Amino acid sequence: MAAATATTAAFAATNLLRSSSPKLKQPFSLLFPFKTHPSLLTSSSRRSTLHRRFSSAVPKISSAISVGDKLPDTTLSYFDSSDELQTVSVSDLTSKKKTILVAVPGAFTPTCSQKHLPGFVEKAAEFKAKGIDTIACISVNDAFVMKAWKQDLKIGDEVLLLSDGNGDFTRAIGCELDLSDKPVGLGVRSRRYAMYVEDGVVKTLNLEDGGAFNVSSAEDLLKVV
Repeated sequence: MAAATATTAAFAATNLLRSSSPKLKQPFSLLFPFKTHPSLLTSSSRRSTLHRRFSSAVPKISSAISVGDKLPDTTLSYFDSSDELQTVSVSDLTSKKKTILVAVPGAFTPTCSQKHLPGFVEKAAEFKAKGIDTIACISVNDAFVMKAWKQDLKIGDEVLLLSDGNGDFTRAIGCELDLSDKPVGLGVRSRRYAMYVEDGVVKTLNLEDGGAFNVSSAEDLLKVV
């Protein structure tokens, strides 16, 4: 009886709204989400409805690339010693080579400039002695910013600074870091990591939680190369 009364009341309320406001365009389902009064639903139906609502609200978390995976082939850019803009594919950078890829959330940011990148510059000779062909630092910054950052840190040819300006490589390996809620306006960048790659295949991946700096230092990677 109560359920029937509630359903009748809902129907009457909708008719009243429609008649009093000819511009009202919301369908019945938007005004009253349950087409059938909740008390008329079976317990299993209620569980199913709640499951659909809450499961659809759970965000999908992208998984990062893993050890043993082949790197996706995208294009990165940089300015060479003659100040000419160049591009290089990930496959050309890593194919038949031993490569270190270091990613930072942003050029000129404190941890990246004072600790992370300088550590690889300082240890470049030790990596070379272990057979590493190239050390490259990747950031979701444009090539002009990466060039200015390199000059500011007085880096020579120890580390190649590469621009992933549109974030294509970062997205392809699932390492996006959304910093859009930060007041400095960083937007979507890359998570911090240090990766050892042989012939395009990931052998070691020291991936940080966001922009933290705990496991991705040059010293950490030298232990496993």
